[in-house]
Amino acid sequence: QLQLVESGGGLVQPGGSLRLSCAASGFTLDDYAIGWFRQAPGKAREGVSCISSVGDNTVYVGSVKGRFTISRDNAKNTVYLQMSSLKPEDTAIYYCAATMARWEHCIIREAFFNSWGQGTQVTVSS
Repeated sequence: QLQLVESGGGLVQPGGSLRLSCAASGFTLDDYAIGWFRQAPGKAREGVSCISSVGDNTVYVGSVKGRFTISRDNAKNTVYLQMSSLKPEDTAIYYCAATMARWEHCIIREAFFNSWGQGTQVTVSS
């Protein structure tokens, strides 16, 4: 059974850093594009970043460019989201998602992904 489990969330001060992990089980990540999404209270879920299965090409939403970095470690079957220079507006539940796509691109839209984790809370506050 395909499963994604996020971890690494928590409370951090503005300007701080966190690294989120998305561990996959029941399948290997090699042929999957992986995305990170977030949902703040009272807002719709939005795409944050994604990484393709071919070439590890990455895409970021404008608000996190230069601050967040997505990466994958296929040996550990895990994808990471390194978040730096965190702002209060980054506060949200962060979800990872997967889709089998042997493609050099990815699309940070919910419809592109068909498997989702349960989320991890990130709170940026002083």
